[in-house]
Amino acid sequence: MWSAILNCWKVPELRTRILFTAGVIVLARMAASIPCPGIDSEALHNYVTNELSSNPLGGMLSMLSMFSGGSIEHFSIAALGIMPYITASIIIQLITPAVPALEKLKREGEPGQQKMHQYTRYLTLGICLIQGLFAAFAIQDPAKLQMPTPVKSLVLNIFDPGAAQTTFSSWAFVFLTVLVLSAGSMIMVWLGDRITEKGLGNGASIIITIGILSRFPAAISELYTRVTTDAADQLSLANLFIIGVLFLAVTAFTVMLTQGTRQVPIQMARKMVGTGRGATGTTTYLPLKVNFSGVMPIIFGSALLQIPPTALYYIANLFSDMNMRQEVASWSGFFQPNTSTYMIVYAILIIVFSYFWVANMFNPSKVSDYLKRDGSYIPGIRPGQPTSQFLDSTMSRLTFAGAFMLTALAVFPMVLAQPFGLGWNISSFFGGTSLLICVGVVLDTLNKMESYLVMRNYDGFLKHGHIRGRQNNFTL
Repeated sequence: MWSAILNCWKVPELRTRILFTAGVIVLARMAASIPCPGIDSEALHNYVTNELSSNPLGGMLSMLSMFSGGSIEHFSIAALGIMPYITASIIIQLITPAVPALEKLKREGEPGQQKMHQYTRYLTLGICLIQGLFAAFAIQDPAKLQMPTPVKSLVLNIFDPGAAQTTFSSWAFVFLTVLVLSAGSMIMVWLGDRITEKGLGNGASIIITIGILSRFPAAISELYTRVTTDAADQLSLANLFIIGVLFLAVTAFTVMLTQGTRQVPIQMARKMVGTGRGATGTTTYLPLKVNFSGVMPIIFGSALLQIPPTALYYIANLFSDMNMRQEVASWSGFFQPNTSTYMIVYAILIIVFSYFWVANMFNPSKVSDYLKRDGSYIPGIRPGQPTSQFLDSTMSRLTFAGAFMLTALAVFPMVLAQPFGLGWNISSFFGGTSLLICVGVVLDTLNKMESYLVMRNYDGFLKHGHIRGRQNNFTL
């Protein structure tokens, strides 16, 4: 493996792509550290330290912070990150089967893909404007973020010096913030496209992964502090060893879930060779992924679980009776992470969305038609409707297994956090969205690097076999 890493620098094209990718990553991380104009950095830092650290699972805000690499905690120019583009891509993929015009573009090859990519960018800009508007209003009134401790406004009085910080309201600030956040997000999308074109792997995936991994040193530092500090929540060396073993085991499990496939044998059509004296027929495989939906069910489930507590918060404010208000607000405790009700509903949503994603993205009838058109067939299964039914039943069983394994991986960080008292900054690396994205992107990037090495007659990263990429319908 070490020789393969050294050989990467011997291939000029691969070396150039690695250095280009590293340079773009540096630019993306710099953008995550530059605050938006008019933000009181000191007040924001105190707010994040006192409030978000006490409730690190902070719902949707925590998810956005993860995808943006912590830039939302600084309210930087890249606070929205590349998440609007991911959202737009998901929407386009979901509506494509239901919109004939988009389905036709999808079948037109490269020109159609470019047109769909253009539509995705337009939708991304619209999502940026909406999210930027909500972010601008929220940063002026942190109470809208559902944090119980009142804080002063996080906005400096540079647009309206005569206004008090607690009542600051300036459309100039809102306009500028929406403009800066939207431009920052579109620049991140552009940087991701440059990585895809001139660097290694999928640019959007790499930017998100680097943002997630940027929290890893802080997690290591927190673990070190918990071990060395004599406090009530001190971790012993035995606990640290168990945590390390669990991390390796969960990572291996994630790799297996990401790479796991059911290989359905396909008998290719026979073709005449030469003067017709012989015919050739080959056998290949149709890989059906165990975790076909990838990380999408976890994202959808997490997003939906933020709706009940948010709705209860606003419903509680409608009551004038303080006791009734507190009673309604207390119901949101059923939807707080680490609670049994939250994990049960979370697990159900992941399983449901796993089947939903497969039903929308995998069409056994079309696969059967493609095989029949090419003269190929599954041994022992008649072409046409029987093949479609076989693929549908096979994919249903795979989805059942994959959904439950994905659920276990998503819930495990919450289960782990309780016995060891780990914060979300540490436990998030033991499963869920963070680990799935990191493992998938690292495997995909290593696969592309290995392909360059093999083309130049160098050994790959493994002595036997090759690293297999994810080959998901949607790359995250």
